[in-house]
Amino acid sequence: MRWFRNASVVAVAVAATLGLAACGGSDSGDKPAAQGKGGAPIVVASFNFTDSQILAEIYAQALEAKGYPVTRKLNLGSRELIYPSLKSGELQFIPEYQGAAITTGFGKEAGKTAQEEHDQLAKLFEPSGIGLLNFAPAEDKNTYIIKSDLAKDKGIASISDLKKLDKVVMAGPPECEKRLPCFKGFTDVYKLTNITFQTIQEAGPRVEQLKSGAVTVIPVDSVSPLTGDSKYTVLKDDLNIVPTENVVPAVTKKVLDERGADFATAVNAVSAKLTTDVMRDLNKRVDSDGERAEDVAKDWLKQAGL
Repeated sequence: MRWFRNASVVAVAVAATLGLAACGGSDSGDKPAAQGKGGAPIVVASFNFTDSQILAEIYAQALEAKGYPVTRKLNLGSRELIYPSLKSGELQFIPEYQGAAITTGFGKEAGKTAQEEHDQLAKLFEPSGIGLLNFAPAEDKNTYIIKSDLAKDKGIASISDLKKLDKVVMAGPPECEKRLPCFKGFTDVYKLTNITFQTIQEAGPRVEQLKSGAVTVIPVDSVSPLTGDSKYTVLKDDLNIVPTENVVPAVTKKVLDERGADFATAVNAVSAKLTTDVMRDLNKRVDSDGERAEDVAKDWLKQAGL
């Protein structure tokens, strides 16, 4: 999921001014490469949201445990910023989300199943020298929530049911307004004529506006703790505007060729054990409990025997 982040113009300007190495300013930060198995460090990147940073830490630590040298470039920003550096080889490994990569990264309509998306995305990346490893069962996709008291009072269980309301206000980041898996899908696919859009860039203020009743519906990640909070109701996407969003490692073919089958096996072993429930729990530990992404990644890898 998580296609709605920094606007492309801002992202490109930041990249041009500071360079990618200066952009990764999260708590995880840039760490020196671990020693082992020789060769240049594998540059593992993440987008600038919690789930992506946790996933990058999980894969990075799993590789380090197998002796592969890794350098982290985390919390970088949107696809508009990351894709050029991935294609150039400056970045070499990023946990992607299949549907969003297709629709936002390449402007194409995504397939209907995870395997279709995987095949489609592999072909889209191929000319840029980027390959895909196995996709994980875990998904992180756009999900829409409203307050549960409103859902119960008005009998709202799906996005289509929003037609029952006189007025609907969606709050989201600016990109949402023109994205089909977001506001544009509500107007163009669901044909809602009672809905307006309000730009609120950051997730925290969006949630506060939802709590206050100032807005009706907001997008959140499917791994967000809010999706399991009884105060909120997750709306069924009955017309399927949001594609499947299985996590998939996108890796430069240079790295895949140099590191060989053992590298692919190590990464695929991690992906096989990643589920949406796992990621929801790890996101909660970071976003709600205040733990560090690198610590929850380490704990999970230990529990998973990786």
